[in-house]
Amino acid sequence: MQDAAGHSPISRNTPVRFRDTLPEAVDVVIIGGGVIGVFTALYLARAGKSVLLCEKGRVAGEQSSRNWGWLRQTGRDPAEVPIMMQALDLWRDADTETGGKTGFNVCGVTYLARNEHEMERREAWLPVARDHGISSTALSAAKVSDLFGGQSRSWIGAVQTPSDARAEPWQAVPAVAELAQQDGALIREDCAVRALDQTAGKITGVVTEQGRVLAEQVVLAGGAWSSMLARQHGVMIPQLAVRSTAARTVPMDVPSAGNAADGGLSFRRRQDGGYTLAITDKQGFYIGPDAFRHLRKFLPMVLENVSHTDFRLAAPAGFPDAWRTPRRWRADQPSPFETTRVLEPSPDQRYVERMQTRFADRFPSLGRPQICDAWAGMIDAMPDVVPVVDQVASLPGLILATGMSGHGFGIGPGFGRAIARMICGQQPEHDLNRFRFGRFSDGSKLVMGPSL
Repeated sequence: MQDAAGHSPISRNTPVRFRDTLPEAVDVVIIGGGVIGVFTALYLARAGKSVLLCEKGRVAGEQSSRNWGWLRQTGRDPAEVPIMMQALDLWRDADTETGGKTGFNVCGVTYLARNEHEMERREAWLPVARDHGISSTALSAAKVSDLFGGQSRSWIGAVQTPSDARAEPWQAVPAVAELAQQDGALIREDCAVRALDQTAGKITGVVTEQGRVLAEQVVLAGGAWSSMLARQHGVMIPQLAVRSTAARTVPMDVPSAGNAADGGLSFRRRQDGGYTLAITDKQGFYIGPDAFRHLRKFLPMVLENVSHTDFRLAAPAGFPDAWRTPRRWRADQPSPFETTRVLEPSPDQRYVERMQTRFADRFPSLGRPQICDAWAGMIDAMPDVVPVVDQVASLPGLILATGMSGHGFGIGPGFGRAIARMICGQQPEHDLNRFRFGRFSDGSKLVMGPSL
């Protein structure tokens, strides 16, 4: 839940902030009020397009306010790097325009290594950084110790990118949504899209719980819910979701103000002086119908990560891949998107205790940090850990922007700009071939993205 100071993720109890009246028609409807949908709405509005963003619950209510808050170039898939470099500039612009409400801060990212194997993985990023002119460097154990004021000798080295940054997710995305609204975008919370309207195999609009809206183009940016809606219309997205737990500490005196992670723990300084913590070697996964439906495509990832995954036999009621969640519904009746307005998985308390123990192990002088609160989010993931940002050839007018695989918050402005240009018929600024939807059906061999 979100506390009175607004330091935690947005929840179903967060008051509605966006209540624009549904229009009869717009140029573009965006489904999903996360970071991708919000930035897409902003850039479309500025391009002169009429746009409606529909969010079934709250803007940034799901993973867009539950992530770590990192804005990183480090460790990304090479195809994402140019887009992320641009995204950093766009985040800086958004922070200026919102009067600092995004919490944007250039603080650097440090990927720490506790052994030689981890160090080799970290250093594998350096050639990618050099190719793109990013000032990532390897640090010795002594330099890492200096970075943390001599308070820890847990690491043998690190790779650091000083130009990486951070933002405050629960503040940033709603602040950008307000910008988009000021520039003419219509935004409606508590407004689920139940179905896509189509005529002669082309998009003609959407059916929401509040009524129909005509539109020639629709952007599906629904995160963990995207594949469920797409399947209703014969568009099969091989997407699953994993549960990630994070926690917030009281203010602490850790000398480094940057984002940092090793093979077991991540930590980031927050504006309130506390830290967002997460473990980096475990994730939760609920086994459901989609897990079997997409097993063949996900098998390489499963085999690579089986020791890092806690498998559960069933998701809680109302989750996208719960066994009893309806897979079919009529457009004139309530949908699963209305049953679960905000997807709020419970945090794994075992992970929270592990965070405290690991932090104390790395910083003995600080000891076990006091936790203010903890939360979890469902990360929409693709089989190759790379998102889909593409038009759907079989259903003209539909654009997919989903499967961000834990990389979406930082790169959100870059993909939002790319989608807006796509809709406006402008030349792409980046090569988006890596993110094409057809890679799952055209016989291409899937190339796994980096696991950092």
